[in-house]
Amino acid sequence: MKKIINTTNAPAPIGPYNQAVLSGNTLYTSGQIALHPETMELVIDDIKTETKQVMENMKAVLKAADMTFENVVKSSIFISDMNNFKQINDVYGTYFYESIAPARETVEVANLPKFVNVEISMIAVKSEQKTLYKK
Repeated sequence: MKKIINTTNAPAPIGPYNQAVLSGNTLYTSGQIALHPETMELVIDDIKTETKQVMENMKAVLKAADMTFENVVKSSIFISDMNNFKQINDVYGTYFYESIAPARETVEVANLPKFVNVEISMIAVKSEQKTLYKK
């Protein structure tokens, strides 16, 4: 059985999908881009600010499912320019301790929704074990 996860603290979907789906103990998130949840305006001043907005949106989706970044087991990062990798990685890395960081891939793509520079999706699992995450 699946449970649909949606929160007003993250941007509303811009298509026929939900922010996340919880199946058993596993949460599958849709990709988040740098839309501000209240205004639905893009936050794209610079790549670090854009990435931070993406991660804050993801944080809100995880929280709506009673999870945190400590529950994340897999991340997928899609970027429009691999030259932005280091700056994106620097911001992304502030949300995890390296010793418990999830598995991940980063892929350069031709275009992303609304022509943003970065989109991130995650898979998270509820578990009994608790660890610390950075934010």
